[in-house]
Amino acid sequence: MAQPLLEVRELHTYFSTYRGPLRAVDGVSFAVARGETVALVGESGCGKSVTALSIMRLVRRPGRIARGEVLFDGEDLLRKPEADMRRLRGGRMAMVFQDPLSTLNPTFQVGSQIAESLRVHGVAAGARAWQLSAELLEAMGIPAARQRLRNYPHELSGGMRQRVMMAIAVSCEPELLIADEPTTALDVTLQAQIMDQLARIKEQRRLAVLLITHDLGLVSEFAQRAVVMYAGQVVEQARCGDLLAGPLHPYTQGLLRCVPRLDRPGVEIAPIEGMVPDLVALPTGCRFAPRCRQVMDRCRVEMPASRPGGDGRMVRCHLYDGDADTIGGAS
Repeated sequence: MAQPLLEVRELHTYFSTYRGPLRAVDGVSFAVARGETVALVGESGCGKSVTALSIMRLVRRPGRIARGEVLFDGEDLLRKPEADMRRLRGGRMAMVFQDPLSTLNPTFQVGSQIAESLRVHGVAAGARAWQLSAELLEAMGIPAARQRLRNYPHELSGGMRQRVMMAIAVSCEPELLIADEPTTALDVTLQAQIMDQLARIKEQRRLAVLLITHDLGLVSEFAQRAVVMYAGQVVEQARCGDLLAGPLHPYTQGLLRCVPRLDRPGVEIAPIEGMVPDLVALPTGCRFAPRCRQVMDRCRVEMPASRPGGDGRMVRCHLYDGDADTIGGAS
């Protein structure tokens, strides 16, 4: 098997609090191949965004990456000097954040911000950088792109600001793009436009994409594989078709029960009962046990191990102990 472009191994990222460490990311492992789109899925607060920030080495105090490996093209990013990381960020790997208004600098025109990325990474400077900035905005589907270069972020709509963020992210031809909830706070029409634009960019530039989302509709349409997180841990991994057709973990099953289905009009939407656990005072045993419909006595006292199956499938659940066939081992 070819070496993945990105491989996260047993990543732990904690935040110091007066009550003790908050384990936002607690032993997360997954990989992204070249040209592949992998969706990182879960409820708010499950650790998706902190995982992305850890990969980019952008976690700030009181947070810290406690241990683990983040291999990018075979090199561990957690061991690199900060100067090397600055060259990588925005160069070979880039990130689109979920709130462009707070990410873009409000005191600079958007053209200047795109041109700055081109200059810092040695792609172009001066008039050439400005020209490329206009071409990038045009490629993102922004009308009157040359005039928009002179706008400040607050003068643009939410959809346009997100396109500006995407233009900055892809300006230096990255190999990996991390998109953190790229359609947050946009209406349905704009969401579709932004995701279609992201899909075109991926195909044109042969990008690997890590898509962070809670929207299973986006997962089914745009990703090849899905990694489901709950309370800082990965609880299931599979190809998207397998995951959506036959989810194994009770949490994944619960997520799918929350999604309206046009092909099942008589099926009632059923929310997952209970609350996400306190990440400072986690329950003993399985972290989903207090909310699980299929909980067993051992679930409350014993943490389930990750059970690997065929085709890269994995589930962390006592229901599948010793049952490789059930999790795809026979396929």
